[in-house]
Order: sequence, then structure tokens, then C-alpha cells
Amino acid sequence: MPRPIGPTIPRWQLGEQMSQLRNAARKSQQDASSRLGCSVSKIQKIEGGEVGMKQAELEALLELYGVPEPLRAQLLELRRLGAQRGWWSKYGQVPTPFATFLGLESAATKIRIFEPLMIHGLLQTKDYAHALAESLNPALSDAEVDRQVQIRLERQERVFAEDPPEIWVVLDEAVLRRQLGGRDVMSRQLDHLMALPKRVTVQVVPFTNGGYPGTLGALTLFEFAEDLHTPVAYVESQAGNLYLEREDDLGRANLALDHINAAALSKQQSRDLIATVARQFLEQ
Repeated sequence: MPRPIGPTIPRWQLGEQMSQLRNAARKSQQDASSRLGCSVSKIQKIEGGEVGMKQAELEALLELYGVPEPLRAQLLELRRLGAQRGWWSKYGQVPTPFATFLGLESAATKIRIFEPLMIHGLLQTKDYAHALAESLNPALSDAEVDRQVQIRLERQERVFAEDPPEIWVVLDEAVLRRQLGGRDVMSRQLDHLMALPKRVTVQVVPFTNGGYPGTLGALTLFEFAEDLHTPVAYVESQAGNLYLEREDDLGRANLALDHINAAALSKQQSRDLIATVARQFLEQ
């Protein structure tokens, strides 16, 4: 049974179509905001897929744009799907950028990942995730650390439960050697990397390869079923996090990941290096 796609993609689809319909009707965002009695900022967020709409709001805009059936019915269904609560909502307030990431991750059929600083969230053990949460923000309460860890573990469970996506992950060697939670935690974490399902490929860029495109920051590329959505790249850096959908941006993201792949050890060589580092943690 296919995994539920969650609210993120339907909300994005609706926003994109509403923007196209507004432009086709030669209406401005100000026209739309006047019809709804809201700010232009809200219209921008609707069209960007950041927020949803009430059914009455959608119907008012469809009337303004002169949208006929059966497209009306399709858009109303997208609104319904986008209004559903994501699985993460039961954990309380989740920042919108992270909720968007979780939604894309839930719907993807293929995920390509480069992570230069830490074990990726989908691959973390409970102890590693706990140590990471504490190290990133020492001021967090024990309850908040536990909440973040539980979100991470359920995230893994849902992605790998049924019809899992194909996942390709490249880690910098520094990720393997950066000690979080102590030697035993790291050794078990690296053992976990070697016991992942077959649909997960883990490779490592060794220190000996010097500079490569991955030194610019973490990068994730989500691919979806052809009839669902075009690919989306997520770029994470100190300057901010970005979601990229333009064809030229996606081309650069794919090229960067190809170069990173070329810099990485083979799957078996990566496994050997991971095993060596895991053993070294126990021998220290």
C-alpha cells in the first residue's frame, strides 16, 4: 500500500494552480486579497503553499478568476487534502520549514542526500539523535529533547514502513569521526549505518579527496511520482535554508550531487571505512 503523501504536496499544488489561474484571469494579488478581505501577504503565502484556505475562501477566488467545472472540483479536493494534519502535528508546534521538509520526505519516491556535518536524520539511532539534540541546543529541556527524538524516530518508521523511497546518502568522513554521545554511541551508530535496508545506499567522501562541491553545505533532492510533483531541492547553509524548484536550480543541484558521488568511495569501500572507524571508537 502506498505511503500517504500528507498535506504538503497538495497545498503546494493548489498554491501553484491558484497563482496560474489568477494570472490567466489578469487579476493581481491585491485583487485577490480584496475579495477575501485579507492581506496581500496571505495571498502570497497561499500561492507559495505555506498556508491553506478555508473552502469559502477558495470558492470566492475561483469565482473571481472565473474557473469552470470540473477544475473547480479538482481544486476543492486539493484544498481538502492540503488541510489534513500532518502526522507530526500530534507533537505540538513544529516549525513550518521543518514541517515542509517532513511533508516532502513523506511523499518522495527517491531522495538524494549529501550531509557534511552529521548523520542524516533518517539514519540516526535513538542515542545519537538524543546526543545531537542536546549538543545543538544545550538550553533545551529534557522533555523537549525527548520530543525531538520521538519525532525523528517516527519519521524513520513512517518513511521505511511501506513502499519506502530509494534513498542515496553521501556523508563526509568527518561525520563518521565527529564524536557525539561518547564512543559506544558512535560505534553503535556506525554499525546501524551498515545494517540499513537495501533501498538505502550510504557512501563516504574520504579526507584524502580534498575539496569537492559538498564543502558548500548540505543538500537534499526529493523526487516524486511523475503525476504528483516535479523534483524539489533543499539547500541548507549558515546563510539560510532554501527550497528550489526552477529547472536551472535543479540542474545545478543534480550536477553538484553527481560531482559529490564521483568524489565518494564505492559502496563497499565506504562500508569498509565505516567499519574501520566503528572499530577505532571501541579501541580508543
